[in-house]
Amino acid sequence: MAAIFYQSHQPGDSFTLPQVVHIDKLLHLLVYTVLGLAFLYALPPRWRQRRPLMAAATTVVFCFLFGVSDEAHQSFVPGRFADPADLVADTGGGLLAALFHLGQRWWQTYRRTG
Repeated sequence: MAAIFYQSHQPGDSFTLPQVVHIDKLLHLLVYTVLGLAFLYALPPRWRQRRPLMAAATTVVFCFLFGVSDEAHQSFVPGRFADPADLVADTGGGLLAALFHLGQRWWQTYRRTG
């Protein structure tokens, strides 16, 4: 979270990204996937195991809310602006983390029974 905050606080002209279409959205997606996984696995293991859907949903909501705060923060930084598409990518990263968790749970169950 600190790394995201730090990067968001950099003025818009202080860095350049490769000339790849929507690279910024891909970076948001990847960083928030990592954040979502970190959040998810910081939840109490017993609760996460007993309520996997609730843990997944909580992760997506967390990434969405942190994305909202990140976009609000950027709106005050010179050369930066709040972008709803970034928020969609942030939330998508949380969703990817949640899907990874649910897929992992499914795989563990499948291996035990299959």
